[in-house]
Amino acid sequence: MWSGPRNMSTTMMRSFGARSDTECVDEPFYAAYLKNTGLRHPMSDQIFDAQSTNPIEIVADLTCPSESDPPIFFQKHMTHHMVPALPRSWMQDCRNLFLIRHPARVMASYARKMERVSLSAIGFPQQLSLFESAMEMEDQTPLVIDSDDILHNPEQMLRSLCDALGIEWDDAMLSWSSGPKPEDGVWAPHWYDAVWRSKGFGPPPGDLPEVPASLADDYARALEIYELLADDRLLSH
Repeated sequence: MWSGPRNMSTTMMRSFGARSDTECVDEPFYAAYLKNTGLRHPMSDQIFDAQSTNPIEIVADLTCPSESDPPIFFQKHMTHHMVPALPRSWMQDCRNLFLIRHPARVMASYARKMERVSLSAIGFPQQLSLFESAMEMEDQTPLVIDSDDILHNPEQMLRSLCDALGIEWDDAMLSWSSGPKPEDGVWAPHWYDAVWRSKGFGPPPGDLPEVPASLADDYARALEIYELLADDRLLSH
C-alpha cells in the first residue's frame, strides 16, 4: 500500500494487522530514505539502528516469503521514501494499492507534526509516479482507495477492497485493541499517538480545513494529482 504521510495509512495497517492470516511491515524504506537524502527526522538515530539502509536487503525481505509466513503480507510504504536511488522493479511481485487523501486534510495534519510543509514532503508527486510505474508493471489500472470513503463506511469499503484483492472478508478488520503493536516502526512514539488510542476507524470526516495562502501553489498541484488518482478510486458495492 502506497500512501503519503498523515493519510490514515497506519490505521489501514491496524485493520489488516487484525486479520489472523496477515503479517504487516511498517515503512521498510524509511532508513534508506533518510540515508539517501541526508534528512534528519524525529528519532532518526533510532530509525537507523532499527532498519537496514541496503535496498537489496530490504527488497529481499519484501519479496522472498518463507513457507511459514502467513498468506497475506501487508506492506505499508510511504511514497516520498522512494527516492530515485531506490529500486522499483520489485513492485511487479506485489499487488499495488494506492491510499489517497484530500491534500487539504494531509497538509493540516502534517503541519501539526512538522515545522515545514512541502509538496515533496507530503508525497503527492511521488505517489503519481509510483502509480504510473505500477500501471506499467501490472498492465492495468492499480487499485486506488480514498481515506474519506473508508471513514464514511469502513465495512462497505473494506469489503469492496477485499473483493478487489481476491481475499476473503474478515470482520476483524473493523476493530483492534488500543496501544502499540509489534509491527509498529520505531518512530511510532512520535507519530502514532492517535492510532495508539484508537480501537477502530474514526468518525466520518468533517469540512475540509482551510489551506494557508503560503501553501497555495503546492496545494493546487497536490489537488490536481489527488483528483487524477481519485478518478480511478474504488467505489463500494
